[in-house]
Amino acid sequence: MQTPSSAAAPATADGYLFGRGPAWFAFAMSLALMVVDYVDRQIVVSLFPFIKREWGLSDTQLGSLVSVVSLTVGLGSLPVALFADRVSRVKCIAAMAALWSLATISCMWTRNFTQLLAARALVGVGEAGYGSVGAAVIASHFPVRMRGALLAGFFAAASVGSVLGVMLGGAIAARWGWQAAFGVLGLPGLVLALVYLKVRDYPTVQLTPVLDRATRSPGEVALHIVRALARSPTMLWVCIGGAAQLVVVSAVWSWLPSFLNRVHGLAPERAAVVAALVVLGGAAGSVLWGAVVDRAGKRRPARKLHAMAVLCLLSLALLVAAFGVHSWLPAAPSWLQLALVAAGGFVMTCTVGPVSAVVIDVVHPGVRATGASVLALFQNLFGLALGPVVAGLLSDAFGLEAALTAVPLFSLPAALAMVLAARTYQDDAERASAPPQAPVNPAAQPATAP
Repeated sequence: MQTPSSAAAPATADGYLFGRGPAWFAFAMSLALMVVDYVDRQIVVSLFPFIKREWGLSDTQLGSLVSVVSLTVGLGSLPVALFADRVSRVKCIAAMAALWSLATISCMWTRNFTQLLAARALVGVGEAGYGSVGAAVIASHFPVRMRGALLAGFFAAASVGSVLGVMLGGAIAARWGWQAAFGVLGLPGLVLALVYLKVRDYPTVQLTPVLDRATRSPGEVALHIVRALARSPTMLWVCIGGAAQLVVVSAVWSWLPSFLNRVHGLAPERAAVVAALVVLGGAAGSVLWGAVVDRAGKRRPARKLHAMAVLCLLSLALLVAAFGVHSWLPAAPSWLQLALVAAGGFVMTCTVGPVSAVVIDVVHPGVRATGASVLALFQNLFGLALGPVVAGLLSDAFGLEAALTAVPLFSLPAALAMVLAARTYQDDAERASAPPQAPVNPAAQPATAP
């Protein structure tokens, strides 16, 4: 989108935008808000047993309390990012944090499912675009050589927030009630929103006419997305495969506390802690499998996608065995099922990091941000939003254990999509990295005889 103006001494390969102090303050504040973002997003999954017991909700309704956040995040990301880039990144982030925090706090005063669903939707509206805008602030403050590691840490904070949201939500609810959990965990975001206004923003500059037309509205950006997908079959298949695997991840992470409570009889607060450990294992797994996938493609790049396909199938086998073990072996000990769940949870995050790298590989360097936003759109709308509600629908029809046995089947289309992407990956990557051809100047051409 937009870049810092030269008058503001933009960060170069060896320099900071405003100095080390302001840069690290911007990073610390952005990191803290990313943690709070995912605390407020994931807190509800540890409260499912309490809400179900008090209001008698169906599992479909419970799942929708998670899915609606991803839905509004996906739909709102582009408009919010466009607005922030044209006005002020810092002020928009402060407003976002205040909105999602107030929406989280408002959940404690809801009296029925419709009110709670609406409040959760507002949480997603507030969080929409935060990842991309926060990353832009961090990248603008630091030298180029530091951005990769810092942005990796920024996005890894989402896993920390997810774990804290699940653990703290269950503990607070057990002591003071589920309504209090929303109130207590919504407050830190309000404080951070006020402090974030002290972060120095990079200046907004005028866009070129071409960029201005391309970013004038969400509709123009949507058209650009369609064109980008049409140009790169690899990008299309990777977006589909990455989203399909996230259906599995989001379903397991959302429903594991309830599964442990219903099937294994764990108290809700203890189930939340065990589920949080599985989430933490999945976060560690995403780092390990990213390295494994990179190594697999060291000599033949397309093998990266084949490795992801194999890992998707491995996660399918582990999770189906984990949640279906009692159907085939009724006498199987509980520890065996929990061990298989932990193993499946460790593998199922295998595509989280590598799909982003593949998308960056196959789009032109000048539009990498657009490519990343396309992937995020697919991941939110067709992955994170679908998983919890699909599992809820299946649970209402067949029971939660059967639902969690069936949901991992989404790893099949994920693996197939990765195999299809491997067929065009090399060509698309070479096309994206090819230097642009210099335009031909007709006046410089030698005259030809008539």
